[in-house]
Amino acid sequence: MTPNDVDRSWIESQLESAQWRTSSYSSGGTNCVQVAYLDEGIVALRDSKDTNRPPLLFTGSECQAFIDGIARDLLRRR
Repeated sequence: MTPNDVDRSWIESQLESAQWRTSSYSSGGTNCVQVAYLDEGIVALRDSKDTNRPPLLFTGSECQAFIDGIARDLLRRR
């Protein structure tokens, strides 16, 4: 299942009750990423400075590929 496969109202209800966690790498700064693990294996990521904006939604494997890309410095603008 992907985030595009689920009903928008289901996503909204999941996000209302989500348990958001702040990245352990943020060290209390203002540039923080928060993550919430939703049902059906969907991972939500958001910017802690602007929690009213919709989060990015990923499957577990998409989220892992995103994290791996960051760790391997593959996503930096050149």
